[in-house]
Amino acid sequence: MKIPRRWLALVLVAWAAQTAAWAQSPIKVGVILPLSGGAGPQGQHVSQAIQSMATLINESGGIMGRPLEIVVRDDESTPAVGVSRANDLVAQGVSVILEGWNSPVALAMQPVIARAGVLDITLFASADAVLSGEGNPVAIRLNASNSQGGAAVARVIANTFKATRIAFLTENDAYGIGTQASIEAELKRLNYAYEKVAEEKFPFAQADFRIPLTNVRAATPDVTVAINANEGLGMPAILRQFKQGRVPGELLAALGTVAPSVISVAGEAANGVSGVDIYFPDVEPFASNPVNKKFVERTQAMFKNTPDKFMAVGAAALQLWAMSANELKTLDREALAKRIRGGSFKGTVFGDVSFAANGQLQLPAHAFKVRDGLIVVQK
Repeated sequence: MKIPRRWLALVLVAWAAQTAAWAQSPIKVGVILPLSGGAGPQGQHVSQAIQSMATLINESGGIMGRPLEIVVRDDESTPAVGVSRANDLVAQGVSVILEGWNSPVALAMQPVIARAGVLDITLFASADAVLSGEGNPVAIRLNASNSQGGAAVARVIANTFKATRIAFLTENDAYGIGTQASIEAELKRLNYAYEKVAEEKFPFAQADFRIPLTNVRAATPDVTVAINANEGLGMPAILRQFKQGRVPGELLAALGTVAPSVISVAGEAANGVSGVDIYFPDVEPFASNPVNKKFVERTQAMFKNTPDKFMAVGAAALQLWAMSANELKTLDREALAKRIRGGSFKGTVFGDVSFAANGQLQLPAHAFKVRDGLIVVQK
């Protein structure tokens, strides 16, 4: 049977229209972070940074010619809520989920996302169990692990402060306990002699540290290590109450817990606190990185906000996933996870980077001190 030319033309037009529509249909990217509660402001800022990066990617052609659509959900810093939000995003057909502010929430979501066959990239949750393979066999994480962060803090204690009397203010969960254990393990590895003169544990939501700090003050430490992932509420409270309580010695924050947003909330009380981190927008080697400069400028233009480490991590996660997808011409979870885990990338927000075989991004930690409300990186 001969098909009339006009019918064939109509079929070709319909096929072309369908192909064009598919090419322009957005690829959904799920984001699960705390948008309310103590960590809410930081979660909102990270969501903005991810949106900023998505805009830059879309302007460069998107992924395989398709634009990105960012779908954000609030985990309320609660594991059960995080699981519910993960199920919601899976049902919406997202191609990847960027998640994980708190380790307990991330660990609860991992198996749910893995069973759904969606690529899961952990942003911040630093518990070593995140990369154990138990919840997610192809786990990926950008923020430093408890082990990496603990080792960096231990080096400041031993090499910078030369402290022998150490007190710990530790968040009582997988993140806090794991970080303290990593600090002590590194001090032991260094064969560094010290006395643990105080150890105070607290829940994530706590904001009143007057009694724990009274106990710490009585122990007269050389350095107090504060391990608190609640950057919106808990860490600023520790900074203020540490100074108000006239606690002797230095205050040293765990990796990545004193960002510009924390300093803004804490005000003058932040001056003098020390810490370690993996990114600073206007300090080398980041200041001269053209990719980082473009990201910083776009975020400032869109949201009137200068990116901190948390925002850079969120943006870099999306950027690395997009780079992998465009390189391999696929959205397949297994293929993209294989490309990222153990892989190297050039031209990211962090510069040229590489991942360990277990999915951990490898970045050096820089020590800093807050002076006059500004982070000053130690040479």
